[in-house]
Amino acid sequence: MSTTPKFQLWVDADALPNVLKDVILRASDRFMLNIIFVANQPLNIPRSTRINTLQVLSGADEADKTIVEKMQGNDIVVTQDIPLAAQVIEKGGVAIHPRGEIFTESNIKARLHLRDFMDTLRGAGVQTGGPAPMNIRDKREFSNALEQTIRKQIQKTKIEH
Repeated sequence: MSTTPKFQLWVDADALPNVLKDVILRASDRFMLNIIFVANQPLNIPRSTRINTLQVLSGADEADKTIVEKMQGNDIVVTQDIPLAAQVIEKGGVAIHPRGEIFTESNIKARLHLRDFMDTLRGAGVQTGGPAPMNIRDKREFSNALEQTIRKQIQKTKIEH
């Protein structure tokens, strides 16, 4: 790629599995893509002209609020937070789950309903368990989804500009 894409990649980094940082950093190098890691704690991310970290105040959803406030339409956001993904889509961005699911207008409502249902179960004392640990397949699925999404956004922004 000879030019910097006309969108950025935002990473909801508080809950990002460490194995995905390298995937994201390689994507930044390959596509000359600006990345902003947002978290409420210090992050060990190599600094560069394209890679930045933004530490927000501690508190529920502070990173989410900051991402939604600062992102632009066409930006990509990596998050496992379903309500944040819904806000990203509403603002014209693309949201990707760390396990490779690309959130869309057609699947986000079902994901929100499932999330709310699971919260209700947990609130009633039902042990729902957490997600399985990340594995090689999850990393590959995420890497493929990120690559595919970046390429689509590059094409989309070329057409718009």
